Amino acid sequence: MTDRPGLFDPVLARGEARTAVADDAWVAALLEVESALAQAAADVGTLARADADAITDACARPVDAHALGEEAAASGNPVVPLVAALRQRLDGAAASGVHRGATSQDVMDTAAMLVSRRAVAAIAADLCTAADATAGLAATHRDRPAAGRTLLQQAAPITAGLRFAGWCSGLDAAVAALDAWRPAVQLGGAVGTLAAFDGHGRALRAALARRLDLAEPVLAWHTERGRVAELAGLLGRAGAAVGSVATDLVLLAQTEVGEVREDVPGRGGSSTLPHKRNPVAAVSARAAAIAAPGLVASVLTGASLHEHERAAGPWHAEWRPLTELLRAVGSGASWLADALGHLAVDPDRVAASLDATGGLLLAEQATTGLRARLGHAAAKDLVTTAAATAQDEGRPFADVLAEALGDADEVGALLDPAGALGEAAALVDDLLQTRKDRP
Repeated sequence: MTDRPGLFDPVLARGEARTAVADDAWVAALLEVESALAQAAADVGTLARADADAITDACARPVDAHALGEEAAASGNPVVPLVAALRQRLDGAAASGVHRGATSQDVMDTAAMLVSRRAVAAIAADLCTAADATAGLAATHRDRPAAGRTLLQQAAPITAGLRFAGWCSGLDAAVAALDAWRPAVQLGGAVGTLAAFDGHGRALRAALARRLDLAEPVLAWHTERGRVAELAGLLGRAGAAVGSVATDLVLLAQTEVGEVREDVPGRGGSSTLPHKRNPVAAVSARAAAIAAPGLVASVLTGASLHEHERAAGPWHAEWRPLTELLRAVGSGASWLADALGHLAVDPDRVAASLDATGGLLLAEQATTGLRARLGHAAAKDLVTTAAATAQDEGRPFADVLAEALGDADEVGALLDPAGALGEAAALVDDLLQTRKDRP
């Protein structure tokens, strides 16, 4: 049975991560682990290869995820009915070889690592696409002056290229962090002693890790949930990177600002307002990012409360929020890649924003430029008074400052944005060069 998208999935569960964490994908991962466990047993000589192959063949046949979920209620996890179903497909030594020595959590945790690895790969790919788009924007707008904003107020000039480079840096860092995560196999038996494997437990664990291309831990991590907590944190970081960029996009696309827009014909309309062209991709990416922190908290709460050798409840509590976290961050990454891939920058609106305060954006530069002639205190007082007058009287700052100084030409030089950009262009170049130098 193929999972069908839910009502909200096209908006809130976009991208390949949704497929990677679907119910069918979870069941496929459970079957993959059971098959690999049998083959690993054959590798170390505790199960005949023919029996292992029979188990693998049984695992290759589909299992109805929804029926499995219904049956899982009786035992508290889906591995128990899955093992029963596999054994019914086999007989003799092959049937008894299914799941031999393992506990349900061994299979469920290992499957979770496989599911997560595939979802993380999809997330990283979309984040890379988004980062590449921002790098292109940074290069194109490297020298374009723009209004820099702090606390949602215009502060001082930057370049549009530096803003885009900042987005790129955050996305690249999130990808690098996800790429460094190493999922591990889980195998310890009932209480982590490997007792049911008759002395072959460590060898079997190593063979299983090789079969699934997972890291091999020294001990079972049934209640030491650092790997799960680490993954949640990395996904939270990725969600934050997505949310930061998406928030900027939404703000820059506001009607009163209009510095950017999503250039996708036919998208962004309203049910009642014919003129609307909403930044749907950025809005959807932001919605996904908003959901991520709560899901991170849920995963971390469960991961911190596992007791003794196997937990009663906290382990079960991880499954849904981890799945939803992977789905949410994946959706955000996919939507953000879409938004940035269709982003149009309006140079005229960028320039208009830069001029919106009548020169107030250059107050800091004016103070710096007047220090040599007037001294620090006098320069600051003069500019501060001129800025207050301009704001209180609704007059252009340039005009008020020119009256105070008696020299319009000097004011023109002081309030030239090109002189207030610092090392913005070089910083963009540094970011782009860093990306070129990556292995």
